[in-house]
Amino acid sequence: MAKSNYQFKKRQKEMDKKKKKEEKRQRKLENKAVETDGTEKEPTPSTEDRQA
Repeated sequence: MAKSNYQFKKRQKEMDKKKKKEEKRQRKLENKAVETDGTEKEPTPSTEDRQA
């Protein structure tokens, strides 16, 4: 009977956790970038026409 390779399974599990954590970090950075873009709005052409 073949014996289990626990170190391999453990390393795979750790790599999966690391990958998932990195993806989550990237999503948070993207969300933060979207929020900052949304708050720093430039005047739209319609508001510029009213002032002119």
